[in-house]
Amino acid sequence: MDTGQPHPNHDRGLQFDLSTLLSRRRTLGVLFGASTAAALAACTPSTGGGGATPSGTTSATATATESTTAVASPTASATSTVTRAFAECGVEIPEETLGPYPGDGSNGPNVLETSGVVRRDIRSSFGTSTTKAEGVPLTVTLTLLDNANGCSPLAGAAVYAWHCDQNGKYSLYDSGLENENYLRGVQEADANGQLTFSTIYPGAYNGRWPHIHFEVFESMSNTTAAGQVLTVSQIALTEAACKAVYATAGYESSARNFPNTTLTSDNVFGDDGGIYQLATMSGSVAGGYTAALNVTV
Repeated sequence: MDTGQPHPNHDRGLQFDLSTLLSRRRTLGVLFGASTAAALAACTPSTGGGGATPSGTTSATATATESTTAVASPTASATSTVTRAFAECGVEIPEETLGPYPGDGSNGPNVLETSGVVRRDIRSSFGTSTTKAEGVPLTVTLTLLDNANGCSPLAGAAVYAWHCDQNGKYSLYDSGLENENYLRGVQEADANGQLTFSTIYPGAYNGRWPHIHFEVFESMSNTTAAGQVLTVSQIALTEAACKAVYATAGYESSARNFPNTTLTSDNVFGDDGGIYQLATMSGSVAGGYTAALNVTV
């Protein structure tokens, strides 16, 4: 039951979180060790078209044709079909800016040193606040691939992800949200190089296409070590999903802002149209959305 009070271990630091997490990982490793080979095989990029599979693995071919009725088109209408280039083995995800609100200590507050940041569900603040960000549910799965080793899974790597709320505001920075840290979290990649965040669909604000920021680290222990970031990038969300979500209550400001910036005019994704950062998406407003992306580093 939620008492409104912080967890008794909330102030014990990230080192406490990591030791607890690693202990759980060892237990799970015993239970699921026999399935490791099958899991690794499932992560291997296929040679067919059509985007990401349920495991988050995209096609190894340069292009694939997909219907926008599956909520996967970046710019086409809901009744047309487009051809989209997918990241293939050997194509690293573009490096992007951290943006003005990273919360990683680079320009202000550092959430990475706060106990509780290692979590799958990032919808609520943690520590001294339990405020929950409202919005359409979104599940984000990233598959981390090592380009230097034939796109093998980056098992044990870590990702710090963050994004704005349904009003386009960022915790820790925007007025009234300085004491909130929701929509921020760290996850460790499993044997498949995969990790998942449960969150809400981000809002749209002027000047940017709807997106999710993330940093990739070689290991969990490196998330608090300066200069240990493998890559910094962003996930682009699809037009069809954005239109559906922004037509719902709570996203009124996003509905006004979204038409003002296109994927190709966005100052981050515009250089290549976001083709290597555009998530493969499915779902609905009623049931929530899923977004999957291969991240080759």
